[in-house]
Amino acid sequence: MAYSEQDLQDAVAKYRRSGYSARSISREFSIPMTTLYDRVHGSQTHSIAAEPQQTLSRVQEDHLSRWVLTQAALGVPPSHAQIREFASRILQAQGATRTTLGKSWMTRFLRRNSVIRTQRGLKIDSARVNGATSSVIRSWFPLLKNPAVKDILPANRWNFDEFGLMEGQGINGLVVGSARTRAVQRKHPGSRAWTSFLECVSATGVSLPPAVIFKGKSVQQQWFPTAKDELKDWLFTATDKGWVNREVALEWLQRVFIPRTQPQDPSQRRLLMLDGHDSHITTEFIWECFNNNI
Repeated sequence: MAYSEQDLQDAVAKYRRSGYSARSISREFSIPMTTLYDRVHGSQTHSIAAEPQQTLSRVQEDHLSRWVLTQAALGVPPSHAQIREFASRILQAQGATRTTLGKSWMTRFLRRNSVIRTQRGLKIDSARVNGATSSVIRSWFPLLKNPAVKDILPANRWNFDEFGLMEGQGINGLVVGSARTRAVQRKHPGSRAWTSFLECVSATGVSLPPAVIFKGKSVQQQWFPTAKDELKDWLFTATDKGWVNREVALEWLQRVFIPRTQPQDPSQRRLLMLDGHDSHITTEFIWECFNNNI
């Protein structure tokens, strides 16, 4: 006989509120008499009875499935591999002796948490999202109305972005030359240094100290003035190309964002809005957010 848990619950409810016999209800819902009898008299569902044998507890799986829904609403739904990695890290964090997952764990996890399911990911052209400021603003409206994030206070909503400056770019302004030509070329240095800045501002207008990323192997002391007290809270670092990479993004999250945006109430969640750059969606970066209620 093929029946669902919902069929069994409906059969039990009908039996309790009506004068029908258990035999007739058993035939109507195609449920074995013994199964219906046991449930009426207080037996547990298979999933509840088997919960002590689950790798993660019910509470942990609920938290993980809600996180999956939130990530999907943000446009960065996790893969099976990422969910398995997070489950293993949860076990490690609680000091479990067993931190490996079985081959069928993901299938059983999805079966136990019916609010999520495997889907095919559809790519969205970034130009449609980032083409204009008004488009960017409009793109956040559905997100902020989503039940997964709408309860987050404005003070805990943060927008993060990167921009860069290239040495010598400012020389392409108006100049004076021969009236016989339409334009005049202007020499510029053969090499240009690129410097990036990471900035983060809350919905209430509070800004965090920026991170400055130089192009190079390391930050040199001679790049700075002798007295730089006003820069003491800034994060200075360097990368080969002068823009953010996975290591810098994680360092910024751990050293700047997490400690400086802690809500007074630890139960309050934080929303960090950023683009889908590869450095922002690594397992390490997302795990830090997951582990800090972001």
